[in-house]
Formats: sequence, structure tokens, C-alpha cells
Amino acid sequence: MTGENSVGCEFSAEGSCLFQTFNPVKNKSNPTFFIEATIDEVNRAVDLAQEAYSILPTISVVQKADFLEEISLQILSIGDNLLDCFVSETGLTIERAIAERTRMLMQLNAFADLVRKNEWVEPSIDPGNVNRNPKKPDLRKMLVGIGPVVVFGASNFPFAYSTAGGDTISAFAAGCPVIVKSHPLHAGTGELVANAIVKAVMKTGMPKGIFSNLNAVNLAVGKQLVLHPKVKAVGFTGSISGGRALFDMANSRPEPIPVFAEMGSVNPVVILPESLSENNEKWSDLLAESITSGVGQFCTNPGLLLLIDSEESTFFLETLVTKVLNREAAPMLHPSILERFESAKREACKVPFISLHEKKGDIPINATRQTILTVNASVFMSNPLLQEEVFGPFTLVVICKSLNELEESVAVLKGQLTGTIMGSVENKEKYKTIFSTLHQKVGRLIFNEVPTGVEVCPSMHHGGPYPATTDSRFTAVGTDSIKRFARPMVYQNFPEELLPEILRDQNRMKIERRINGAWTKSDVHA
Repeated sequence: MTGENSVGCEFSAEGSCLFQTFNPVKNKSNPTFFIEATIDEVNRAVDLAQEAYSILPTISVVQKADFLEEISLQILSIGDNLLDCFVSETGLTIERAIAERTRMLMQLNAFADLVRKNEWVEPSIDPGNVNRNPKKPDLRKMLVGIGPVVVFGASNFPFAYSTAGGDTISAFAAGCPVIVKSHPLHAGTGELVANAIVKAVMKTGMPKGIFSNLNAVNLAVGKQLVLHPKVKAVGFTGSISGGRALFDMANSRPEPIPVFAEMGSVNPVVILPESLSENNEKWSDLLAESITSGVGQFCTNPGLLLLIDSEESTFFLETLVTKVLNREAAPMLHPSILERFESAKREACKVPFISLHEKKGDIPINATRQTILTVNASVFMSNPLLQEEVFGPFTLVVICKSLNELEESVAVLKGQLTGTIMGSVENKEKYKTIFSTLHQKVGRLIFNEVPTGVEVCPSMHHGGPYPATTDSRFTAVGTDSIKRFARPMVYQNFPEELLPEILRDQNRMKIERRINGAWTKSDVHA
């Protein structure tokens, strides 16, 4: 490992600002020094990306798909060194590293299949008609890549949401060059994955500027990238404050650009009373695992439970508290994240609460104590701060006096990635207001399961109304995430020989195209 930046396919180390990653389990810095990118390196990376963007439309879908598959092979060839680096920079387990690497490779291959089929461009053809009065023009539409994309690595997903994560891969698939602003907490993992991408670029003959990986521990590099006039979109996974800052910055440009920021949420879980006693063990097991999984460092962590006060709900809460607190405490990703967790927890605990439950006894260094805080619904509704995400193993429980108060509590919720209802189908009419209101607040509505675990597939939507994301129309997970980095392009009255292959009369690719409003694999005028 060198600590250098990847500018196109060239390694570069012109800067003087050095930093190290940190091993939270061993409580010491990892040995490699990383060099923060300079202004010149940033500008070169963006210029190379713009050059690559002009070349990418001429490259076949087969070559693009081969590129994505080759990245997967190159990552896999790194072997255990990559997993060991992941663990040393995050404190997460080797099992988590393997699972997340598997997800990253699956994403690469899923997008390779999508690119090879090429139906994602949504080809649409309305042939002209010169005999109509007025004359009907010939119109042919498809999606094309939006331009160079900046991706900010996520602290909690060094594989799945970082260097070769969902943002990067979906942008590649859309035909966009990518400049990754590597996350400083796992810069080593980022460098190893970046090297794999560079090797794939060289092996498959892709334009060298299609990818750059830039190190930075300060804000200047990210700011320069977002404000650069040749950058056309931003992908971000992280905090509301970080995502909103990038969003505001991008909209302050002379040419505003989209920022697709996934900013987390508290993922409310509404537990209906009728079937609570019979599902006590099942639901408390599910929630205890979900609350503490990954030390609670998931954007889909269930940070808010809402219940109607009853003997059954009291017993359920006692069972859940016992199961959550009995789980082993583990180090958080970094001491700075631990510090922010403790600070956010202290703020939440300033309100009048019913009870506070924290894990007792000795815990590992850089670990935190999983916590469940219980408040009345009136306190929750009058304190907007309680809707702020506490990033870590923390869950707020809201106790409602009645169904009416439960409905009011759900009504004040901000936008969320997910909303969960635990209950019985037989009671759907009684709780139809809960279903209806929650439907307006979330991007994924869940029944009798937990929000953690985001399946990578076409039907997944990982997004939601603000402040969960900056644009609820798009997903950050699954093959539909490609649409974030694409825009419609229409060709009017173009000669056949100048049209992209997919819009020509003859359907050589034999894919579904919309012709005169109907989806078909036929040729035009056939």
C-alpha cells in the first residue's frame, strides 16, 4: 500500500498533508500514511473524466459490461489482504467483511448484466408522418450518461457504498466517469479496491479517465470537486448535515447539479397491540438483532419504536431491553464516531423520559453501551430533536396512551428510508390511518420484518422523502439506481446512419423498445 492517489490510471502523491487510518480494536493508528490530493490533482482527475465522458458513447455495451465484470475479478483476486485491511480500519468482523465484499461483487455482476442487455436506456420511437397535417416529426429517445460523477465514500460501508460501491458502479453502468473522494476512515481499503479498478480499466481498454480515487481528510478536496464546472452529479451516503451541505453547495453553482444524498433516518417501527403477546419472542429477537447489528451503524437501524401502552407492550419492552443489553458491546468504527454517538445520546436524554436502559459492566475500548430510551408520546411530539438519527446502537421507544395518540405520533414523523408495521392482517381496518400516514413518509414499507438488510435487486427502493434523501424519486440500491446518473436524449428527424444503434429501424439487439407507445421487439415499420 502506497497511500497515493489514483489520477486516471496514474499514481500521484504531490501533496504534503498526510493522515493515517485507525484500528478501533487495537486502539492505534494503522501504519500507512495517505497523501491528501492537491488542487492540481483534483483538476487533472476532472479533466481526464471529461475526456473519458466524450469517448464512452463510442464504446460497445459488451466492452462496458466486460469492464464491470473485470473489476469484480480483480477485487476477488486481492484475497484475504483486502478483508484484513477492511477489518483493521473498521473494527468490524471478518464475517461482515466477507458479506459486504460478496454484496459488492454481486452489484458489479448485476450491473454488468444490465449493461449487456441495454434495455435500461428505455428506447422509445415515434416514427414521423409527413402525410399528417401538421407534419409529425420523427422522434427517438433514450437515456444517456449525465457526465462526470463525484462519489463520496461512506464511513460505515467501505465496500458496498464506497470505492466500488453502488454509486460508482451505477454511474459506470450509465456511461459516466467517476471520481471517488475516498473516505479517510478506510483509505487503505479504498486504495486496494481502486487499484483493482485501475487494473480493470487497463485490461479492458476503457478510457483512462473513467476512474480516479482521491484521498482527503479535510473538506477542501470535496468542496473543489462539487464546485468544479465539469462535474455533473454527486453521490453521497452519510449524515444529514453532510448531505445537506453538499446539496446546498451544488445548488449554489452557476450551473446547479443534482446531489443524490442518502442521509439516513430513524426507521420507525409501529408495533400494534393485538398480536403482541403471541409474537413477543419472535419480534423482540428480530428487533434486538437489528438494533445491535453492526454496532447499530446502519442507515436502516430501527431507531424508533412506537407502542400503545398496555400490559402486553410493557412485557414486550422488558423482553426487548433484556435481549438488547445482553448482547456483546463492540467497538464503533472510529473514536470520532463514538464521540458523536455519545454526544447525540446525551442530547436525546435531556428530555423528560420514562426510563433509560444502558448496557452495564466492562466493555471493549472504543465500544459503546447499547441504549434504549423510553418517552411519552407527548414528549416525542413536542421535541423534534428526538427524530434526529443517533448513529449507533440506540433506540427511542415512544409510549402512546391511545390509538389516537399513536396516529398523531406517526403524523409528525419526517421523511424516512423505511417504516415498519408489526401486527396482524385482521386489524387492517382499525389501523388504516397508520398504514396510510406511514405510506406518505417512507420509501420502503415493511410488514412484520425489520428494516436492516437491503436486498440488491430491481424491486428495491433505498430512498425516501427528505430528509432521508435529497430526491425521493431515486434509489441508492438496486439496478434502478442507474437512473440517477442518466438523462433523456431525443433525436429528431435524424438520418438512420447517424442514430445510435439501439434507435435505428432494425432491432439488431432484439430488445424491448417502445414504438408508437407499445413495447415490442419488432423492427420499426415491420
